[in-house]
Amino acid sequence: MNAFGEWTLVHGLPAFSYTMDQESDPRALWDPILDPPTRRHFVHLGNRRITLVADNYGLCDLFDEHTGLRWLTRGAGVTRIGDLSTAGSTTERLFGPTFVRVRVADERLSLERTVLCPEGEQPWVLIRLRVRNRTEDPVRLSLIEEWESRPAEVKLISGAAPASDPGLELEQLGGERTRSGRITVALDMEPGAEKIVELRYGLLDEGSPDAAGLVEGSLAGLAARLPRARAVQAPEAEREVAWHAALLSGGACADGVLGGHTLDQGSCYSFRHGFNGAARDPLQHALPLVYTEPDLALSVLRNTCAWGSPDGDLPYALRPDKSPWTELFRPSDQNLWALWLAAEYLAATGDVRAFGAAVPYHPAHDAPAVPLGENLRRQFRFFADVVGRGEHGHVRILNADWNDLAISRSGVPAADMIERGESVLNSAMAAWVLPRYAAVAERLGDHTTAAEARKLGESLRDLVAGEWNGRWFRRAHGPGAVVGEDDLWLEVQPWAILCGAASPDQARALLERIEATAAAGSPLGARVRWPVLPGSGAGDSAIWYAINMTLIWAAAEHAPELGWAWWRRMSLASHAAAYPEVWEGTLSGPDAYLPPESVRPGRTWDLADVGVAMQAYPVANLHAHAQPLLAYLRLLGVGPDADGRLRVGGGASFRSRVLTVAPDGSGRLSALGPVEVVTPSGAVSGAASLTW
Repeated sequence: MNAFGEWTLVHGLPAFSYTMDQESDPRALWDPILDPPTRRHFVHLGNRRITLVADNYGLCDLFDEHTGLRWLTRGAGVTRIGDLSTAGSTTERLFGPTFVRVRVADERLSLERTVLCPEGEQPWVLIRLRVRNRTEDPVRLSLIEEWESRPAEVKLISGAAPASDPGLELEQLGGERTRSGRITVALDMEPGAEKIVELRYGLLDEGSPDAAGLVEGSLAGLAARLPRARAVQAPEAEREVAWHAALLSGGACADGVLGGHTLDQGSCYSFRHGFNGAARDPLQHALPLVYTEPDLALSVLRNTCAWGSPDGDLPYALRPDKSPWTELFRPSDQNLWALWLAAEYLAATGDVRAFGAAVPYHPAHDAPAVPLGENLRRQFRFFADVVGRGEHGHVRILNADWNDLAISRSGVPAADMIERGESVLNSAMAAWVLPRYAAVAERLGDHTTAAEARKLGESLRDLVAGEWNGRWFRRAHGPGAVVGEDDLWLEVQPWAILCGAASPDQARALLERIEATAAAGSPLGARVRWPVLPGSGAGDSAIWYAINMTLIWAAAEHAPELGWAWWRRMSLASHAAAYPEVWEGTLSGPDAYLPPESVRPGRTWDLADVGVAMQAYPVANLHAHAQPLLAYLRLLGVGPDADGRLRVGGGASFRSRVLTVAPDGSGRLSALGPVEVVTPSGAVSGAASLTW
C-alpha cells in the first residue's frame, strides 16, 4: 500500500484500488515540468489495437496508432443517473490489467461502471453499467452514457493539435447506435432490482457483437493469456509478472501502414512528443513476448524490419505519420536488436517458416518485399559494412549508440567522435548477438553469412576483453581519447560479462564493485554513471530499466543473489516503498528514474531547455514492463545460446501458454518447429510439445 491505494485481486487478476481523495490530499499534486501542475493520475491499458488511458477522475482517453499517432478522445466517458455521476472523486476507482472500474452511490442507487479493452484487435472499448435500486420503492429515471470526441494528432515535439473527426460511434449492444456520443436508457427498476446495460464506443465495425458473456469471455481469455510467476527470492513477482505482461501487450497496435504490430516506447515519446523511436525499442520490448505471446513477438519483429531500407538500414524513429525520421540521431546499434529478437524467437519456437515469409520495406523506398531472413541478412551486412569498425577495431559509434548522449558526454569534440569514435558497448553487445544470429543463418542455410558473423563476434569479444582496466571495462574510444577510464559507465559492463569478455573472477568482482558504487544507496537500481554527475534532471546518472535488465541478467550466472536483489529493486513494490507519494512507479513508469541525489528522486528526467521531458508523461513507457519480465526470465536461465538452442534453468517458477519452468528445473515448451532445449537434466529436442 502507498499514498494512492493498494493492490488487490479482481476476477483472479491483479488490480489496484485507488483510494486517495485527490482534491483534498496535497500529495496528489505533481509537476509535469512542461505543463502546469496537476492532480490527475493515470494508467495506460489496452488490447492489440486500442489504448485506454484511465484516470483517477473516472475519465478516459482513447489512443489509436493504426495509421498514425492519434488521440481519439481526451477526458471523456461519463455515466449519469440524475445527480449521480461517475466523473469526479468517485467512491471507488479500480485499475485492472485491461479495464477500469468506478463505483458511485447515493441514497437511491448504486452504479458500477466498467470500461474494458476486449481481447483481440477491436478498436473500441466495452462499457458495462451495473445499476442497483437500493430502496424499497420503484425507481423511474434515465441513464445517460456520454462520450465527447475531441480528436487530436500528435505533432512532432510540439504536442497535440486538433484533428478531423475519426468517425467514433457509441452503441448500446442490441440497441441504438449513434455518432452523437450520447445514449439515454430508461431505468424502470423495482425495489432491490439490478439492471445491466452494455455499450461499446470507438471505431465500430459493421454488425454488433453478441452481448452474452462478452465481458466474462474477455476476462477469461485475459486470465488464460497472462503468465504466472512465483519466486521465494522475490514474492512481488507473483503479482507483477502478470501485471507487466498485460500492460506490455496492451501497448501493441495493429499497424495499418507497415503491417504487423508496433510496440513503441509510448510515454512522452509517443503520447506527447509524437514519435515512435528508437527502432531498437519495439524490438527489445518484444523479447519477453517470445515466451508469452510469440505470434505478437514475430509480428513486432516484422513490423520493425519494415521500417527499414533495402540496404539494411533502420531509421532512428518514425514520425507521427509513420514516415522515417532520420534527422536527429544516427545510432550504430539498431540492427543488433533485430538480429537478437530473430535469434531469440527461432531458438524458442523453431519457426523456420516465418523467415521465408515476405516483409515489406517502408513505402518511402518503393522497394519490393523480401523474405524476413533476407531482410535480416541485409541488416547484418549494413552493420558489418556500413556501420563498420574504427581504428581500434571496435564498432563505430556514429552519432550515438544506445546512449543518445554518449557523444556530448564523452568529453571528445562531437565532430571528431562522430567521424572516428568507437563504441565498446556496441562491440560487447555484438559479441553476444552475432554468434546467435549466426545460428539463425546456419539454420536458414546461409553458411557463409553464419561463418562471417561468428568470426566478427569472436573478434569483438577479444577486443572487449582488452578494455578491462582492473576495475571495469572502458566505454568508448575517440581520436586520442579513452572514455570510461576513470568513471564507470554502467551500460557496457553487463554486455562485457555476457559476451564472455570477462573471466568468471572478473565478472564477480565487477558485479560486486557495481553494488558498492553505482548501485549503493539506490532503492531502484544501479545508476548509469558513477561517480554521480552533478545536476538534477537530465538523467546522466539515472537508473535506466534497460541497463538494469542486462545487469540482472549478467548477475544471474555469476552472482545470482545480487541478481535477485536488483530485480526486487526494479519492482513496482520497491518504488512504492521508497517513494510512496510518487504516482509514477505505482502501476507503470518511465524509462528511467532519477537517483537519490537528485532534486526529484524517484521521478524522471527532463531536458526542459529543449522542450523535451519524460517527466511531462512519466508513465506508460514499455521499458517499465518489458525489462522486469525479461530480467525475471533470465534469472531462471531462459535464453538462446550461440548454437541456436534454448537454455532453461530453474530456481523459481514461470508459467505461460508457451513455456513452463519449475524451481527444480523441470518444465514444458510448446514449439512451432524443431527446437533443442538444454535443461538442468540434459538436452531434449522435438517439434511440438516438449517436457523435461
